[in-house]
Amino acid sequence: MSSQSEPTSTGDNLLQTPEQEHGLTRLRQLSPAHGRKLGLTRKMRERRDFKEEENPEEKARRHKELELKPLYKELIYTIAHKMGNPPSTEVFTDSQLHQYIKEAFTMTESEHNSLMEKVQSTEPPVYCLMATVKEAKGILGKDVSGFSDPYCMLTILEDEEESRTRRSRAKPCKSVVKDAVSDDKIYQTDIKKQTLNPIWNQTFILEFADIVGASFHLEMWDKDEEVSLTQKLEEIKSNFNSLRRMIKEAKKEKGTDDFLGKIVLKLKDLHCCEDNWYNLEPRTETYPDRGQCHLNLKFIHKARDGTLSAGRNSYINYCGILQQFVHAYMSKQKSSAPWKGALCGEAQILLELYATQNDLSPFLQDLAKWVAYSKLYQSLEVDSSVLLQQLTSIEYHWHQQELPYQQKQELGDSLHGFLQYGLCLVAKYRDIFPPTPKATPKLHTLLRILVQICKTQAFQKLNPAQFELHDEISDAIQTGTQEWFTIKKGLHQPMTKELSEIVSALSSLIGEVQEDIKHNKDVWNQVFVSAVQVDVFTVVYKKFDSLLAKEVRDILSLIEGQMEQALANSLFPVYLSLQAIHKDKAFLQKRGLLELTNFQEGFREALPYWLNKAFSTTKDRVERAVQVDQLQPLQSGAVPIKHSSSAVDLVACIQPICQLWEQLSWPDPEEAFMLMVKLTEDVCKIVVNYCHILKERVRVLSENSDHGSAINMLCVVVNDLEHLRSVLTRLPTQLKWAGLRDLTQNVIGESQFHNTLPSQLQQAQSVLSREIRSALDTLGKKLNTDIETHVRSMSTRRRIPSKSTEDAAAPLMRYLEQELQYMNENLVQENFNSLLTPLWNNSVKILYQVATQHQQQEGLMVLCQRLLYTLQCLEQCFHAEGNGLPLTTLHSDEYKSLKAYLNHNSLSSRQLVEKFLERKMLEQKAYSGEKYGAVTLLASYRRSDQRLRIEVLNAVNLLPMDSNGFSDPFVQLCLEPNHNFPEVEPRCTQIKRSDLNPLFDEAFEFLVSLDQCQAVGACLVVTVLDHDTLSTDDFEGEAFLALKSIPGVPGGREGDGLSSLPDAVPAQIRLPLMHPKPNEDSILRLLEARKGEREAQVFVKKRRQREKQSLEGIQP
Repeated sequence: MSSQSEPTSTGDNLLQTPEQEHGLTRLRQLSPAHGRKLGLTRKMRERRDFKEEENPEEKARRHKELELKPLYKELIYTIAHKMGNPPSTEVFTDSQLHQYIKEAFTMTESEHNSLMEKVQSTEPPVYCLMATVKEAKGILGKDVSGFSDPYCMLTILEDEEESRTRRSRAKPCKSVVKDAVSDDKIYQTDIKKQTLNPIWNQTFILEFADIVGASFHLEMWDKDEEVSLTQKLEEIKSNFNSLRRMIKEAKKEKGTDDFLGKIVLKLKDLHCCEDNWYNLEPRTETYPDRGQCHLNLKFIHKARDGTLSAGRNSYINYCGILQQFVHAYMSKQKSSAPWKGALCGEAQILLELYATQNDLSPFLQDLAKWVAYSKLYQSLEVDSSVLLQQLTSIEYHWHQQELPYQQKQELGDSLHGFLQYGLCLVAKYRDIFPPTPKATPKLHTLLRILVQICKTQAFQKLNPAQFELHDEISDAIQTGTQEWFTIKKGLHQPMTKELSEIVSALSSLIGEVQEDIKHNKDVWNQVFVSAVQVDVFTVVYKKFDSLLAKEVRDILSLIEGQMEQALANSLFPVYLSLQAIHKDKAFLQKRGLLELTNFQEGFREALPYWLNKAFSTTKDRVERAVQVDQLQPLQSGAVPIKHSSSAVDLVACIQPICQLWEQLSWPDPEEAFMLMVKLTEDVCKIVVNYCHILKERVRVLSENSDHGSAINMLCVVVNDLEHLRSVLTRLPTQLKWAGLRDLTQNVIGESQFHNTLPSQLQQAQSVLSREIRSALDTLGKKLNTDIETHVRSMSTRRRIPSKSTEDAAAPLMRYLEQELQYMNENLVQENFNSLLTPLWNNSVKILYQVATQHQQQEGLMVLCQRLLYTLQCLEQCFHAEGNGLPLTTLHSDEYKSLKAYLNHNSLSSRQLVEKFLERKMLEQKAYSGEKYGAVTLLASYRRSDQRLRIEVLNAVNLLPMDSNGFSDPFVQLCLEPNHNFPEVEPRCTQIKRSDLNPLFDEAFEFLVSLDQCQAVGACLVVTVLDHDTLSTDDFEGEAFLALKSIPGVPGGREGDGLSSLPDAVPAQIRLPLMHPKPNEDSILRLLEARKGEREAQVFVKKRRQREKQSLEGIQP
């Protein structure tokens, strides 16, 4: 038996190339002083560096002689004395392996041959098989109790010994190991009592001379000891099933062990390292299933030649070989991707053979890989997952195996060194891990490695001092931020001491800081928080806050009292950058007191210059925009833009002033209010100035333009001003007056606030409205003149023209349609509607003037007919089916008066008579009381013979007309209008002497058609007169009965088959008597004016006579 070989001393790693050593030294010099806590328990060892004065070629030669060639000889020796099959399916010949190491170690052919000769002259090793018997399961139970007391016997038999053993046996025997070799070559495990699943975990080293004919033998036996008869009887009582075993026991010799099984393996069939379960084989066919045994088999060397790499143990050699293989592999890789731990097949086999032959434990192998990979990480592109995998393996082995003291020290130094290097990288994370999708994952994995290192039991045991990774990383970030700021400040150092140069340098520096804060907030913070729970944004922000505050204070103190426009302009970007940085404080996890709070106070001296710059720049831009404006609509088509380019430019020019308020975000409420007053005043001044220069631009362009082009430009100007008015309406929202009101409510009164800002805006809007009205009035005057010309052309002379009413109004309507369509296309909707309202009112006024100023009554009716038709067409045109002016606007009082006037004057004399009678019938229906008495009739119409029957029954309460206090009344019945009943004569009743309540009982029949009775204005005029013999009969009163109200008249017209219906029942009707009011009827005055119409004059004369007889005009 032999214990595992232990590495003696590692020293420091002498296998680094000179270039790598120089690079590591440089990195350590750049590392921040984060090792203060780690250094409490550990001292970094002094490196045995080569002399600095040696040239690189000499260093490389020395490195090859002292480092590479000893390792090369170890590998040649390993290949020459390799045992077992390769661990992988890929098989390499010795020549292939030699070729690989020659390339990996950059050996020439002569160097290779020389080293081969040296290795061949060395002493060969002692070949050994290290066998670890771990456990067994499911073995046979040979004892009476059903269990066994198993133990194993192991040895290696070579061909000669095995054949001699067979010949010496006279008969077959189960025991082979005991009889084959001497006892000193047989190894035996412990005896495990009463079990079928024994566990041993015992290791034995078995030497052999030649692997070709040798075989490994393991036999498992059940230890059998002498037992008394009493004990056996007790076992029988306790377990009757063991009787059979007792009988078998009685047959065999006393003290003979029972055979449980065997395992025979040819060494040439084994791999260099195996860990498997093997079936226990029987000697005979009895009990073929004898269980399994778990073995770990490994070919190792003993007495390996020590001259190959004198002074160094196998662990150090393994580390050097591993590093050299990795460098060789990565030097052949063409891609720039990080190395992920892969090696070629030759390298993997050689490392496995070397570790196996020198009995390096998996823990030592993983430790070597960690040390090598962690150092490679500092010089080459190594994937972080490789380091995480090795850390996990070390943590696993830490609980399974104790490391030698030297290796513990090396592991502690390695973890400590990598933490220092990692903290150095963290301090320089801006340069090493830029905020790109490719770099930030690398930073995340580095932080994970640092966290994993601090979590490992190895680190906690080897570095017992209190170590808080969170605090160390925060300190590294602050130190790195300070260094970064100092470097950037140096890069932006002004070339001269001029204030403008100093401010420009400060602006550039703050711009870089602003960008860095943004990257920390948007990119790096997520990485640090997720990996190590460090809010890098907060750490960096607070550090920059103090650094920038001092820098800004120092520079502003230099500028104090020397402010001018150019200097103020250069300070504005500084202010904006500081404002943006200050706003980022909202993302801080722990705010506290910041030094940049109220930084705006330092820029108070530059504020008036900024406002003046914004105003003058905007004003100049607006003037240039108007100078190049041709006053043409920007866009026509489906979605027209009716204002010109200067209106758009003006909005764009005003926008920076509105943005200035947002950019300043002035904290002092009272000063912020005054600032808003100034900004609003500047905007209003620019708007008013725009109106003036735009009017001047119209005048200049209109001088050499035709009338149509001038009108078109005027429309565009109106649209520009309207567009600007809408922009001013939105100004309070753009400038956020509501937010300002909330900010200043404790320092500015409500009345002061509203009397200042809104009044400024209202004044500017008043100027715009006045200019818009002026332009619209100019457009409206031309249209009104043309409308009046067309209307007056409809006026008739003595003879009525032959053309119809429609033809007379057509020119005006064509003109209006053309002009309004043009205005609608060239004016925005608000201004078009504003133009329509005065245009409509003026059109109504013109129609009224033309209608009332017509002196010749002869053509008045025709003119009024035309004007009425024109009015109706105009109403439809201006209303435009609801898209134009609303009806409430159109139907003004002037419109209603005009329409009534035209309606009257456009009617014929007969229509006027009919209208007069219709009005009288309505008056009769609404008349109440019997001031002048009443008359009672019985009326009906028989359709069968077309007869109207009127029976006058009586009259009551008549006025006394005679001197005796009575009257001599009679009733006159007349069908009106006369042109509807030309052949019907009036009828009269008999005269009743001296009676104020006469009883007539007289019936009258009128032969009239149903159509006549249903005609417009058809009525029965009932007149009560007082008979005078010597003078004209006196007028007692009159009543108007609509024929349509008489039974038999309402309903269908003639020819519709209703004449066969039975006659209607007569209706008794009581009609109050009325007296007309003198000279109050407009229809009579209109008829009276028509002197040339005899029929009209007769009707008027009759009505005037009644008015003269009326008592309504006599005062009581």
